[in-house]
Amino acid sequence: MIKKAILPVAGLGTRFLPASKSIPKEMVTVVDRPAIEYVVREAVAAGIEQIILVTHSSKASIENYFDRNFELETTLEQKQKWDLLKEITEILPPQVSVVSVRQPQPLGLGHAVLCAKDIVGDEAFAVLLPDVLVKDQAEKNDLALMIERFNSTQAAQIMVEAVPEHLVDQYGIVDVAAAPAEGQSAAMQGIVEKPAVGTAPSNLSVIGRYVLPAKIMQLLATTPKGAGNEIQLTDAIAALQQLETVEAYRMKGQTFDCGSKLGYLKAVLHYGVDHPSLGEAFKQLIQELKD
Repeated sequence: MIKKAILPVAGLGTRFLPASKSIPKEMVTVVDRPAIEYVVREAVAAGIEQIILVTHSSKASIENYFDRNFELETTLEQKQKWDLLKEITEILPPQVSVVSVRQPQPLGLGHAVLCAKDIVGDEAFAVLLPDVLVKDQAEKNDLALMIERFNSTQAAQIMVEAVPEHLVDQYGIVDVAAAPAEGQSAAMQGIVEKPAVGTAPSNLSVIGRYVLPAKIMQLLATTPKGAGNEIQLTDAIAALQQLETVEAYRMKGQTFDCGSKLGYLKAVLHYGVDHPSLGEAFKQLIQELKD
């Protein structure tokens, strides 16, 4: 069973400047909680019990957020603000732990994943990129279905979604013999980075969710620097494909790129209208602005 998930959060968030100059982009709030909490919730809902943050010296607020704040808890208790106390003490279920490891140099996503090698050990694991929120109302979310598929086939799973044909040059696109249905997986033949429109092998783009075997760490350790002079996770996945089957899992949910400002605003809208206590008032506000 896969119980560990790596969340690389060491990036400087240049797409979110100037806000990310002093606030980690993962801590920017989507409605009433930081974006990274939605990603952690997604992992926990899929059965993950250990969150591994690959972090940077400027990102201590992320670690603090998932830690206890006894002074604040005591204050809320004394003021009998029980609802707020419940909110901050139940961010994580009791069976879930958060640990962190530093990425000493910005050497790419593959290097960030490799930084967690000693914590992962010989276990398969998930990787979730915190820039991307996946909104999924199903009883079993997409990550849970990816883990189920991995458990039954032992084939690495790469989450993909369909994008418009005229936008394929903005994404990593998977090459598959036949596109899987939503919620299903198909063997990959490769990944093409940002292919020219009209030359892409499919319209299925890589999303930022992976379920990987432990041996990917060995491959990352010997992966040379690639695009951007960085160690790329896709290069290690390509090497893994030479050894065994890697599958593309086509997601059912909806994604939001919170690393971009427009994607962030889109996430706020979608999560806002579905918020249990603010949703109706938020919809009314949107209607007023529309009128």
